[in-house]
Amino acid sequence: MIDAIGKTQQSRVVSESHDYIARAETLFQRKFAPVEILFDLVGSSAGMFRVKRRRCQIRYNPWLFAKYFDDNLTSTVPHEVAHYIVHKLYSPIRKLPHGAEWKAVMTAFDREPAVTGNYDLSDIPQRRQRRFNYRCDCRQHELSTRRHNKIINGNSSYLCRYCRGQLNYQA
Repeated sequence: MIDAIGKTQQSRVVSESHDYIARAETLFQRKFAPVEILFDLVGSSAGMFRVKRRRCQIRYNPWLFAKYFDDNLTSTVPHEVAHYIVHKLYSPIRKLPHGAEWKAVMTAFDREPAVTGNYDLSDIPQRRQRRFNYRCDCRQHELSTRRHNKIINGNSSYLCRYCRGQLNYQA
């Protein structure tokens, strides 16, 4: 298993993220509020922008950065900062995640507006979801923990896409 990036490399990623935000401030002639930068992402994604409780966050995968540091520094960092800039420029108007506005910001950053990286994930910790067995009138289904919990809590029900029968939990 590969080790996550250390504090020195994290500092470099944070610095590079701030540099792209400063570049956006010059390009768009406005100030952008600080964004929280975390190194807690696990799985196949190198980065993620999200708004949680009205706070903007950029999350990076420290294991993927460790394995592909230079590539992520030049592609993932501007990619996620571009999501943040689009959010600040156009919120509350909902925009497509990789739509024209995002592509324009990436182009302004002189970066290829590529949507996903293609990385070898061996030695990278993966998030695994537990699966739950459900049955309809025609077959067996496996539902994710999230969908299972929605059913158990009475917040949702799911139908088979083939027979249209309701899915029932098989303990």
